[in-house]
Amino acid sequence: MQNLYNSLFLNNRFFYGVGMLSMLFIVGYFVPFFFWIAKLGVFFLVLLTLVDMLLLFSTKNALQLERILPERLSNGDDNTVQLHLTSKYKFKVKAEILEELPFQFQLHNFSLTESLTRNKTVQIDYIVSPKKRGEYNFGRVNIFITTPFQLASKKFELGTEKTLKCYPSFLKIQDFSLKAISNNLTAIGSRKIRRLGHSLEFEQIKEYVSGDDIRTLNWKATAKRNQLMVNQYIDEKSQPVYAIIDKGRTMQMDFDKLHLLDYAINATLALSNIILSKQDKAGMLTFAESVDNFVVAEQRRSQMNLISDALYNVKTKFIEADYSLLYATIKRKITSRSLLLLYTNFETIDALNRQLPYLRAIAKNHLLIVIFFENTELINFTEQKAKTDSDVYDKVIAEKFMYEKKQIANELRKYGIQSVLSTPGNLTGNTINKYLEIKSRGLH
Repeated sequence: MQNLYNSLFLNNRFFYGVGMLSMLFIVGYFVPFFFWIAKLGVFFLVLLTLVDMLLLFSTKNALQLERILPERLSNGDDNTVQLHLTSKYKFKVKAEILEELPFQFQLHNFSLTESLTRNKTVQIDYIVSPKKRGEYNFGRVNIFITTPFQLASKKFELGTEKTLKCYPSFLKIQDFSLKAISNNLTAIGSRKIRRLGHSLEFEQIKEYVSGDDIRTLNWKATAKRNQLMVNQYIDEKSQPVYAIIDKGRTMQMDFDKLHLLDYAINATLALSNIILSKQDKAGMLTFAESVDNFVVAEQRRSQMNLISDALYNVKTKFIEADYSLLYATIKRKITSRSLLLLYTNFETIDALNRQLPYLRAIAKNHLLIVIFFENTELINFTEQKAKTDSDVYDKVIAEKFMYEKKQIANELRKYGIQSVLSTPGNLTGNTINKYLEIKSRGLH
């Protein structure tokens, strides 16, 4: 009886009928004819409600559900959830589906409606877009079934609770890999990219031609052949590439409900996949008041899993990142020359100048690329038409901050440090393009 009470609900149509009959009873107090109509209406309302309830509870195991969840969620992307619903009722019913979604989505009134016919499986898809990494708990699926009378509903609780982990954006990895292949065949490896230099991988001795590096002259071969001969090397494979992510307070700014830190993490994951496909070594580390999540740059199958697990629970800190500690750690742990991609955010030239001595020290032994963000809200604001003197003043201030970002890039270039100034939404593509450019030019 308790189970019946918990699964049976009276619908709005029933209460509308009760309301109308109540009005008839009031009118019937003055006009007896309407009193008898009201009594007859009560009889039919009760009868139809009982028939409706009998229809709802007459079929055992009347509803079957299969919920297909992804193995893990991709942060900032559209993740698809599938519901396969089958009705055993002999008549057409209406199903209202209420999912117990994780609290992080803040979808308190999320519901789906579908019509079901006997023994026909209906597939219902919906999209969830997480904005934070972590654990997401999906509860059971509550389904309310109504017959064509729509006077009562039967509640079904189907499915099982399941907790999914939300990882940095991995759904777009394949897209960026395909774009890299289609847009930069030379860099991806459709042919060998040779550069003359002191690489460890010797290829052959060949005749000197104009443009060859005279430092590679092979004097023994020259004397033997009585003409200039040079050593030629293949571009060295498996170069170490490290993504360095600033976890300080400057990375807490939100754009489209994602922190700058999350954009950097998503870009790191996508870029690491490209790096490994290029036969380079991918590694990473994060830093704020300490250096954490250090993954040594390697070229192996499990490297993507190691990087993904390291990025899974990275959080921003409410402090300024310690660049002196970063320099000391890099000097101690990254001993061979590497390509370092530093994700950070400098808003003013003064903020850069405080850290510039450490950046210059790092750039002496490694190829350092500083990746920082354009403020898209300022860009949108400056594109709006000023209507008042106050708007003009605000636009001037906004343009000053935008100009200062370009000054930061120029200041870095002055000391031989390359940079990428990107909007958050284009960060992954711009970072991958920069890596491919560096790779194709043989700079690292």
